[in-house]
Amino acid sequence: MSPRLFSHSPDLKQLRDEGYFMQIRGNCLVMREVPYVDSQRQVRTGSLISSLALAGDITCPPDTHVVHFDGSFPCQADGTPIQGISHQTGDFTLGDGVTAKHSFSSKPADGYSDYHQKMTTYANIISGPAKVLKPDVSPRVFREPEIEDNSIFNYMETASGRVGISALTERLASEKVAIVGLGGTGSYVLDFVAKTPVREIRLFDDDTFLQHNAFRAPSAASIEELRDAPKKVDYFKSVYSKMHRGIAAHAVRLDASNVHFLTGISFAFICMDSGGAKRTIIEKLETLGVAFVDVGLGLELVNGSLGGILRVTASTPQKRDHVHKGRISFSGGGADDLYSSNIQVADLNALNAVLAIIKWKKIRGFYRDLENEHHSTYTTDGNMLLNEDCK
Repeated sequence: MSPRLFSHSPDLKQLRDEGYFMQIRGNCLVMREVPYVDSQRQVRTGSLISSLALAGDITCPPDTHVVHFDGSFPCQADGTPIQGISHQTGDFTLGDGVTAKHSFSSKPADGYSDYHQKMTTYANIISGPAKVLKPDVSPRVFREPEIEDNSIFNYMETASGRVGISALTERLASEKVAIVGLGGTGSYVLDFVAKTPVREIRLFDDDTFLQHNAFRAPSAASIEELRDAPKKVDYFKSVYSKMHRGIAAHAVRLDASNVHFLTGISFAFICMDSGGAKRTIIEKLETLGVAFVDVGLGLELVNGSLGGILRVTASTPQKRDHVHKGRISFSGGGADDLYSSNIQVADLNALNAVLAIIKWKKIRGFYRDLENEHHSTYTTDGNMLLNEDCK
């Protein structure tokens, strides 16, 4: 994370200037080497940990008065626990290698105005008894700030830490994801992937972003952007690079001549029409041992209303046989192929993308997966979701 957060936030800067050993780990503000007394009346050091509420690269007032603590439960100088701050005890995994054994609660009447007030309040409560036994100890240790790792994001992702799922989110951090096709569904897939910490997002599409695309894609294109008629990959990279640093745009249609562009990825979303090119892409992914999700959306206008089916088909190294038994069409359409219909609306494109993203996260262990289905369909009429090809 950039050190700008400390220079732009007066409360964080004050903490460092006063000698507190402060670090940022993911969505956590960590105060290291806080002295405390354990139950054996020994002076030890632990770490105070708070979630961070941010507006860009500037802190907001803390969103909770609770902190976590990595160490044994702090005690008074006589070895009795400081029960006034007791909240919870357990094994807390807070993400980015940050763990804790306890959480504490000490809430002022008006809450904490900033992180300097919050962190120093807890540091004083915990370290006070230690100073009784060893007057020279202090949480103000004046350590040199560490060089902090660069994030894949241009600003901190704080949503995961607020709800305690940072460790789960980290399961996606090593991913290199390809999105093949940036039409209605593929663009929504990008919207969701770009909000995860994957290391790389490769975009593949040779089409131009035109007016009809703007009405079934996330965000809102300006009239000036539409007049420029950019390539889809360039337009979407410009939008999502505001958040995510790892986006690479390839304005090509993947086929046998360039399918090597997929080498090095760890997962793929295939959001393109059926045909020979899709078969080539899938064969390449299977050769590379890469898991993927293929999506399909087919709607028909009958008797004045739309009806149809959304499809999500997953393929992993552990299960691929169903792909070549008709679950994915390579025919390129036809009168009997529902998915060849080009009727698309943004809400169903988004839903198809959501189902694909959920399946990806299931495969990576982010979501619980009891059935381990590799093929699912959603039918608009009847609101019916079916799972098949379970492993």
